Amino acid sequence: MTNTAFPALFISHGSPDTAIADTQAAAWLKQMAADLPRPRAIVVASAHFEVSGGVAVSADPHPETIHDFGGFAPELYAMQYPAPGAPDLARRIADDLQAAGFAARAIDKRGFDHGVWVPLKLAYPDAEIPVVSVSVDPNKGPDYHFRLGQALAGLGAEGVLVIGSGSFTHNLGEAFKRLRVGTRVADVPEWVESFTGWMNARLAANDVEALLDYRSEAPFAAKNHPTDEHLLPLYVAMGAAGEGGHAHLVHDSAEFGVLAMTMWQFDPAVVAQPAA
Repeated sequence: MTNTAFPALFISHGSPDTAIADTQAAAWLKQMAADLPRPRAIVVASAHFEVSGGVAVSADPHPETIHDFGGFAPELYAMQYPAPGAPDLARRIADDLQAAGFAARAIDKRGFDHGVWVPLKLAYPDAEIPVVSVSVDPNKGPDYHFRLGQALAGLGAEGVLVIGSGSFTHNLGEAFKRLRVGTRVADVPEWVESFTGWMNARLAANDVEALLDYRSEAPFAAKNHPTDEHLLPLYVAMGAAGEGGHAHLVHDSAEFGVLAMTMWQFDPAVVAQPAA
């Protein structure tokens, strides 16, 4: 007999209009839930929930839908994701993080930013599963967020799906240049291809040491991520799989040539149990 647990996922959530776009990434998100058991709750570390000096965990029982963007189609601003929160789970997560040495607290009145609700609206459109948001710290690096994920590693065995929601590459200046051309499908430049190839190879090899030092080791790291915050959720997902886990690529596409919509699944180690 084996002990099964939920994997952790890293999702590139892309532009807010991923919620209504006909893209490869949106199509993958729509079928994501079919490949997993139904979780009892979902915990999302979002690149758009930035808190410096500690970790905030959303404990609102009825989080609002935050439209934290501008210049998009009116229908996006009318969209709601009325999933319930999970205050008891949020407080327990905050306690666990404190025990692991983090300055963590459960907070009220924090809604779902688009890094949370856009992918979940596609993957779990019924909005019935409770959702808790966890912040990232833009002033802390990959190691901090990997350890944060490790502090969440027990959740998968309890039927909780942990998601890191960010972007595999996130140079918006380059993306806006291509957006003005008006096409979402474009050639991938060498500086993106080199970076994503390096990251994918290191993830497949479980080369944690190199990944934690990606800014020094990965080619074109600063050009693909002028700031860290959109890659930090990847490290939360990595850590949340626990010791002995393994990663596999579940989706790989690009938009505007420079926004890699890469998704990774981090499976926990399978632990053999004594026969009954």
